[in-house]
Amino acid sequence: MVKCGSMNSDLLQQLSEKSISKEELIKAVEDDFNLLPLVIQGVSSNNPRVRYGCAGALATLSAKHPAYLYPHMDFFVNLLDNKRRILVWNAIAALANLCAVDIHKKFDAVFNKYYALLMDEYMVTVANVVGNSARIANAKPYLVPKITGKLLEVERIRISPHLTEECKRVITQQAIDSFDQFFDLMSADEKAKVIYFVKKHSESPRESLKKKANSFLVRRLAT
Repeated sequence: MVKCGSMNSDLLQQLSEKSISKEELIKAVEDDFNLLPLVIQGVSSNNPRVRYGCAGALATLSAKHPAYLYPHMDFFVNLLDNKRRILVWNAIAALANLCAVDIHKKFDAVFNKYYALLMDEYMVTVANVVGNSARIANAKPYLVPKITGKLLEVERIRISPHLTEECKRVITQQAIDSFDQFFDLMSADEKAKVIYFVKKHSESPRESLKKKANSFLVRRLAT
C-alpha cells in the first residue's frame, strides 16, 4: 500500500522498491491528480519498473479519466518517437483514448505520424495501431474515411524478421475486428471496400481469421 504520510516524490521510489503496485499508483493519482506530472516524469526513469509502471498507469488513466490527461497530450505524441517500444505502445493507446476529449483536434494534426506506425517492422506496434483505431473512429466519426483507408492497407505491410506472414494474418484479423466496431459509421462505398477486403480472407489458412471473416460477412451482408 502507499505509505501514509509519504511525500509525493516517494511514490516513484515505492514503485521502484515494489512496495506499491501499478494499480496502487493509479489509485493514488485518482485520489490526487496533481500527481500526474510526477508520473509523467517517471516515464523517463532509468529504472524499468518505474518507467513501465508509470507508462502503463498513464495509459490506464487516459482511458478512465481522459479529461485529466488531455493537457498532456503532446507528451504522448512525443513518446511515439521513443526508442523503447513498450513506451510507444502505451502512447498509441493513450492517444486513442484522448480522442474522446480532443476538442482542439490535436490528434488530427498528428494523424499521419500515428498511422505511419502501420509500416513499423514490429508486429505488436502495428497491432496496437490497428486495435486502437475503432476507438479513434468512434470518437471522431469525420475521420472514418481516412482510418478505413489506412486499415485497408494492412495487406501491404512489409515482411520483416519481427513481422511474418502469420503476423500479417493476426493483424488482418484485428483490422476486421476494428472495422466491425465502426462499420455503421462508414459510407456505402467504404462499406463495400471493407466487405471486399474481408471476403479475401474468408478462406484464410489461419482458422481464427477465417472464422472472424465469415462471422463478419454473415452479419454485415444481412443488414
